[in-house]
Amino acid sequence: MSLLDISGLSLSIGALPILRDVTLSIAAGEILAVTGESGSGKSMTALAVMRLLPQVAKTRGAIYLEETELCALSEDDMCRRRGRDIGMVFQEPMTALNPVMTIGAQVMETIQIHTDMTRAEAEVEAARVLTRVGLPPDRFALDRYPHELSGGQRQRVVIAMAIALRPKLLIADEPTTALDVTTQAQILDLLRDLVRETGMGLMIITHDLAVVAGLADRIVVMRNGEVVERGPTMSVLTHQRHPYTRMLFQASRHRVTLPAARQARSPLLEVRHAVRDYPTARPHLFAKHGRFRAVNDVSFTLHRGERLGLVGESGCGKSTLTRAILGLEGLQGGELLLNGQPLSQKRSPAERQAMQVVFQDPFGSFNPRHRVERLITEPFHSAADAPTGRNREDMVAQVLSDVGLRPEDAQKYPHQFSGGQRQRIAIARALITRPELILFDEAVSALDVSVRARILDLIADLCRAYGLTYLFISHDLSVVREICDRVLVMQNGEIVEDGPVAQVFAAPQHSYTRRLLAAAPVLPDMTAEDDTAGAPA
Repeated sequence: MSLLDISGLSLSIGALPILRDVTLSIAAGEILAVTGESGSGKSMTALAVMRLLPQVAKTRGAIYLEETELCALSEDDMCRRRGRDIGMVFQEPMTALNPVMTIGAQVMETIQIHTDMTRAEAEVEAARVLTRVGLPPDRFALDRYPHELSGGQRQRVVIAMAIALRPKLLIADEPTTALDVTTQAQILDLLRDLVRETGMGLMIITHDLAVVAGLADRIVVMRNGEVVERGPTMSVLTHQRHPYTRMLFQASRHRVTLPAARQARSPLLEVRHAVRDYPTARPHLFAKHGRFRAVNDVSFTLHRGERLGLVGESGCGKSTLTRAILGLEGLQGGELLLNGQPLSQKRSPAERQAMQVVFQDPFGSFNPRHRVERLITEPFHSAADAPTGRNREDMVAQVLSDVGLRPEDAQKYPHQFSGGQRQRIAIARALITRPELILFDEAVSALDVSVRARILDLIADLCRAYGLTYLFISHDLSVVREICDRVLVMQNGEIVEDGPVAQVFAAPQHSYTRRLLAAAPVLPDMTAEDDTAGAPA
């Protein structure tokens, strides 16, 4: 018998079927990737293994961990299994961690719940586990809080909690989606090493086929709650027998056709010697005199009609610089100019309308109680000459059509849309004032590959229709390669490389840029065969 055996698992919530006859297995020491688009049933399969389903969920089928049928266990018995025999790493570590507990206390809690260790013994074990995941106490004290760590460091804490008791099975649900390429590579290497050292089985849930190609022994492809293809990783990626697998593969290798950039462009945004410091209570490599320099003497010019990318690891200063450009944070030094005029400390209504932003998580930036029409017209709220009546309705209908939605969608609420549709609404909100500059802040990093491809195509189409000028902030180098003319590379608060995308990606000059490119996962160069061999389930 395998370590984990799922046989004929079906799941419904009310009258809605979620999983249909899912069967899969994982051996000890094996890495199984479960992939598919959002809504395919990947995460619900993992939650079924953990017995963390909604109370109204109805299941049938069997889930065995070695010889134990998990579905037959009482809740008390299952609680003893969670953490001890099965560990889980969630996508968003800041949500998984308790913000008012130190990282040491959270790892110790897992240990003390399942063992009879004293507090002192649990603290020693917590220090050992945190050291194993790359957070040694001499550099990352156990009394630190989650907000004092970067995204990658917080994910390491979650992994430490999940492996503290050396579980037989580890489930990792999109563990690297929001991480930059170098941090992602480190987390994937860590997971691979843990499997080799402990012999645990690993189920990794991801929509990123490039991650799958470099990590997993076998792949299970899910669509609409069903397994449509399975097999050894290279076999599945090479043959792609099911049309859906082929579509995922093609979306992962998607290429965007941008309109040619205009020549003889005038400067639109100028950043001159920008400096941003934060007070810090803890020692830091880049902190001086109790202050941490997040942005250090940054200068660049964004020309009208240009599509500029900004890349770098988490903590490099990208988001701080973005907030400063938007007027959400002040600078301690330097200046920002729009159309040659210094931007005021408190942005005027005209300056706010001239610059709009599309955030990573549109749902988090929407008021769930407001209809789409009100959400899209939010940029008009501070305008003295905001359109009203039929003119306003026509503008909403037009911008919704421009982003591929219907005019009648204006009367719906955010929860009635998919993730990709919500991102279209966020783009519509940014376009409604016809801004001179749009900032895309990790605007596609949380989307699965097929939705991401459609959003990138949309941005390319809008470039033609609106003549967009934008700053595209992303940790995904493949996206920046497709959607930008020029790229800035940021490290430790400084711009270390600046040049045309093709030139920088083909012949990077800075060692940090070369390291970023080397860390990015890449799909192998394979040609899909026809589907005459059938579509194994």
